[in-house]
Amino acid sequence: MKTVALIPARYQSSRFPGKPLVKLLGKPMILWVTDIAAKALGAENVYVVTDDERIASVVREAGYQTIKSSFNALTGTDRLAEASEHIAADVYINIQGDEPLVNPDDILKIRDVKLANPDKVINGFCWLSSAEDPASVNIPKVITNERNELVYMSRNPLPGHKESDRAPQRYKKQVCIYAFSRAELAAFRDFGRKSELEWSEDIEILRFLELSRRVLMVETSPGSLAVDVREDVAPVEKALEEVHRKC
Repeated sequence: MKTVALIPARYQSSRFPGKPLVKLLGKPMILWVTDIAAKALGAENVYVVTDDERIASVVREAGYQTIKSSFNALTGTDRLAEASEHIAADVYINIQGDEPLVNPDDILKIRDVKLANPDKVINGFCWLSSAEDPASVNIPKVITNERNELVYMSRNPLPGHKESDRAPQRYKKQVCIYAFSRAELAAFRDFGRKSELEWSEDIEILRFLELSRRVLMVETSPGSLAVDVREDVAPVEKALEEVHRKC
């Protein structure tokens, strides 16, 4: 069973233009992510999917493969659906290009859960740390049923509570490692637009709810931090330094 890592990366991020090429400890962020993916799956199975030649050039110079995507793709997952038409694989792992602290073991964990559950989309989650604000709109919060299947995901702090003594003690947050089959990616793209919930929350996995596709959430390592805005760069660099100090 062949598994490939597809890393969507676009230059024109509305909140942080040029984000994939921002330097973290002197290295472009996209290369932190490709190196992690290569550690998990092998460099020959890593592809960066981008519409921008500046990103593609940096990736190719580092020895990784790129796939050109259309400039007007609706989301990163739509880009991956395009790319999957040109790459034969059984499992496509989506690793976001702005999460340079992903644990390679979690990539393998997501892959293995997908192989065991081929009829479900797989996505990662971990618990918010005490330093993270559940009210931050930059952190998608995850609601699951007791089987860890996705019920909903929101930028608001969920679950809600009617009385203070019923407030949740902790919150789940999305970790942007996903596993898809080619058919699931095709169905996502063929929907042809962002769903209403997806558009409102700006969380693309919500489109699968409209497709009646079950999404199984898998707990991953704590400590994942994403670079959503420029202010995230300093804390992510600090976390990277701590990780490498322990190695």
